[in-house]
Amino acid sequence: MSTHRAVHVQSPGAPLTLVDVETRSPERDHVRIDVAACGVCGTDHGFVSGGFPGMSWPLTPGHEIAGTIAEVGPGVDAFAVGDRVAVGWFGGHCNQCVPCRQGIFIHCERMQVPSWQYPGGYAESVTVPANALARIPEGLSFTEAGPLSCAGVTTFDALRKTRARPGDRVAVLGVGGLGHLGVQFARAMGFETIAIARGAAKADDAHRFGADHYIDSTAGDVATALQALGGARVVLATAANSKAMADTVGGLTPRGELVIVGVTSDPLPISPQQLIMPGLSVTGHPSGTARDVEETMHFAVQSGVRAQIQERPLSQAADAYAAMDEGRARYRMVLTM
Repeated sequence: MSTHRAVHVQSPGAPLTLVDVETRSPERDHVRIDVAACGVCGTDHGFVSGGFPGMSWPLTPGHEIAGTIAEVGPGVDAFAVGDRVAVGWFGGHCNQCVPCRQGIFIHCERMQVPSWQYPGGYAESVTVPANALARIPEGLSFTEAGPLSCAGVTTFDALRKTRARPGDRVAVLGVGGLGHLGVQFARAMGFETIAIARGAAKADDAHRFGADHYIDSTAGDVATALQALGGARVVLATAANSKAMADTVGGLTPRGELVIVGVTSDPLPISPQQLIMPGLSVTGHPSGTARDVEETMHFAVQSGVRAQIQERPLSQAADAYAAMDEGRARYRMVLTM
């Protein structure tokens, strides 16, 4: 029996421990990947703490996976051993439910997520449905591709689906794991880019990532600061803080959009009156499909967008997770195998 190393969390909130697990061949329509890198996402905290329904234990976190196909199961014709692939939050769809039949796979009623429906990428090997695979283009390393499969596609796809056009002002709330990529993508798409974060500490980094303007949310009213710059066509909210999101609404231009990708369960303190007269919209945006991940990676190659990463070996997964969870990551921890 062959084995590989994987991180296990035995129960909600338990420590991350490295164990040996059996390596099994993939079933029909699945592939097994030799993992080369896996990003550490803020949503991993929700899994480790048991914050999602229907979870099973022990759990292996990780949904920013990049590696090489080691085995293919029966029925897999589009991919072959040796292909370089990435798997993000979108970990497979059923192709049978109504949303799938409508072609909106990201809303599949039985969508799978690595670490939720099957063991994730904090491991040397992972088995995934073939329809979750995104091909990694030449020009991207595994450590660069991993974060783009979740943080990257989430911000890129959210921005490109807004009504903003090149030259418009777009604000990114939060300069962290998601936000530092959002700022880069906004600049690369031709937007006049505004970064918003707490304090002045991230101002230099925000400008380095491409921000034309920086707003310290602790220095005054954010909406007033946005309007002083002419107002924002779009605010991409990556910071998981409902009040901070709501504080940007008054800074939107008429028919502006607040697009939310930062996950929090706290209610948004926004009144209908704030939205009706200027015709504003507030929308949530999920991650993206395997094809969206491919398009994100291709755009990153063309534009030079990259996550700023700190690499750690799999044996230091607990330390890497703690750095993310405590806000010490600058700006994405990535495990390497």
